[in-house]
Amino acid sequence: MQLVDQVHHVLGRHRGDDPRQGWISGLDAKQGEEHPTVGGLRIGKQLNERKPNEPPNERLEWDQDGQYYHYLTKWMHALNCMSQVTRDPTFTRWAIEMAKTAHAKFTYAPRYGGRKRMHWKMSIDLSYPLVPSMGQHDPLDGFVTYCELQAAVTNDRSGSSYPDLTYEIGDMARICQGIRLATDDPLGIGGLLFDAYRIAQLMAKGRLKNHNLLEAVVHAASLGIDSFENSGSLGYPAEYRLAFRELGLSIGLSAVERLHKGIEENANIFRQMSSLKQRVEDLRKFMPLGEIIEQFWMDNKNRQASTWIEHREINMVMLATSLAPNRFLMI
Repeated sequence: MQLVDQVHHVLGRHRGDDPRQGWISGLDAKQGEEHPTVGGLRIGKQLNERKPNEPPNERLEWDQDGQYYHYLTKWMHALNCMSQVTRDPTFTRWAIEMAKTAHAKFTYAPRYGGRKRMHWKMSIDLSYPLVPSMGQHDPLDGFVTYCELQAAVTNDRSGSSYPDLTYEIGDMARICQGIRLATDDPLGIGGLLFDAYRIAQLMAKGRLKNHNLLEAVVHAASLGIDSFENSGSLGYPAEYRLAFRELGLSIGLSAVERLHKGIEENANIFRQMSSLKQRVEDLRKFMPLGEIIEQFWMDNKNRQASTWIEHREINMVMLATSLAPNRFLMI
């Protein structure tokens, strides 16, 4: 509860070195307290954002503030988890309010026509893009997260009212069409496994019926993890490795056994998906990689590497999540 409050009052408000003050949504103090996520959340980087008239600097951009779509979706999921644990619908409502704003601001129709796309990074107030290219898995992550939130609303029997995400779900489904999902990036593979398990849970609850999507996501994860293992990067010393990316994979691998069990327990739902069960079975042989990654970064001498220290906060959170993944993986 304290963490949620802190995130909203720090990252939901303007920086101390910014001439602007108050909530980044532009709401007044009272409205901002009631709707702290409606303007999104800052990344919280050390440097202030690049101004619209400043030329982009690829090196500096990594250290400059703004908003990342994939950070917002993780917070939407976290808020929904909070509502489930506390039985307070306020957190899911905040998640949906952020989802509607993020979708409206990060998606756009190209001037030359064609399917809508997404920006990867936006300004603090969401008024202009900082990195216009689209994150590979952002559309999938958005679609699954919107479906998760919509399912939570449907399951709520408290009589609370929520904004509706039907339009955003349909819009994101169209953006997802035809995108390439396969990657050999461990964090990306872990994200695919996390999304696959969320999709399976939604299908088991009767909230999603897209069989092809689940098969495509599992297939992409299978291709990626096979390529990653063959790369031999887990044999490199800590100075040449990024813990949070590897731990993303170990978190995703924690979902594999749960996914396998869910398919077996809901055979009537998944029986038409001929290749799914075998692909998930094949993924199980990679599960020991998760423990290898955890043990490597649990070793104190590996946490003395500059690659750990430079990203200490996210590394610690990712390691903790990998060691205790149950609540993160459930919807």
